[in-house]
Amino acid sequence: MADQPSPPESRGHEIPLRSGPDACPGAIQVHPALDGGLARVRVPGGALTAGQWRAVAAASADLGAGDLELTSRGNLQIRGLAAGAEVPLAERLSAAGLLPSVTHDRVRNIVASPLSGRDGRGVLDVRPLVADLDAALCADPALAELPGRFLFALDDGRGDVAGLGADVGLRGRTVLLAGRDSGLRVAPGEAVAALLAAAHAFLAERDDQWRLSELDDGVARVATRLGTTPPGLPAARPVSWGPVGAVPQVDGRVAVAAAVPLGRLSPAQAEVLCGAPAVIVTPWRGVVVPDLPDEGFLARLEEAGLATDADSPWVGVTACVGSPGCARAHADVRADAISHHSGHPSHGLPVHWVGCERGCGSPAGEHLRLEATEDGYVTA
Repeated sequence: MADQPSPPESRGHEIPLRSGPDACPGAIQVHPALDGGLARVRVPGGALTAGQWRAVAAASADLGAGDLELTSRGNLQIRGLAAGAEVPLAERLSAAGLLPSVTHDRVRNIVASPLSGRDGRGVLDVRPLVADLDAALCADPALAELPGRFLFALDDGRGDVAGLGADVGLRGRTVLLAGRDSGLRVAPGEAVAALLAAAHAFLAERDDQWRLSELDDGVARVATRLGTTPPGLPAARPVSWGPVGAVPQVDGRVAVAAAVPLGRLSPAQAEVLCGAPAVIVTPWRGVVVPDLPDEGFLARLEEAGLATDADSPWVGVTACVGSPGCARAHADVRADAISHHSGHPSHGLPVHWVGCERGCGSPAGEHLRLEATEDGYVTA
């Protein structure tokens, strides 16, 4: 979701493979967009405590433009930062526990099943693995050399994040490489070590590639270093939608989930979430508020303009930043999406509006792309 020196955080199949210098933004390395500095706050597993959410929302309001952008990796972006604002931003994030390592800031890319350990699905609770993986990653100096687009995925077995194109992942007991079965099976206590070993293997094999999928025979080469042979099974299929609505938890409490139209929260919407006991940002640009006594908070999200019904026309509709924030964009895609979108013209597929051919922020799976050109919009 940024203009030129910063390639997209995620891409669909249309985005060409890239290599070379890595200009991926972080909380310290801020990207100079047309509308000011762009900072990306890594949120492993998408999970924030109430205090952490309030800290990010306040930082965006005080230091940036106020809106919070949700990314397709469950991270957050703050736009409109003035020159030098990255210093107080880093101080605030560090105090909130959101910047545990300056050297590893941009490599803390971890997606996880948002409802793991709460709704009774899946074969293991991956929440402890998220914390352990993040801590071990930050403690390994060599892994600070991972590209800012290298992605870990922890799927509890339900198959929701296994297909999001992660470089290294876990689905139940199966280690995945570029979404494919590596042939390696691990116990939960062995998972973090196996995932980090795969990351080290990628570093040993790469030249200047950013992703394992960009490495020729990357899955086989990394698997060989892990001492296993991939069975040649198809890659995991991506899930198009995240959770929406009320979800009963096994402990008797309730989680409520909503899609965020176009993946951007206004200051007022972010403020509503400041009243939540915790917030989970999903890779489908939505939010989950867990551990509630009842589903009453869902009405507050609906009143704030979030999509709380799975049949809402805004579920699965996302957009890049477009103009005036991006120098490459041919149109204000967000304004156009708001003006023209109704229903699901994609026949059930996610819809992604983009300002140019790069398609920043495109969903991982099949989707309808509405791309702005000098002559108007085209579909892809």
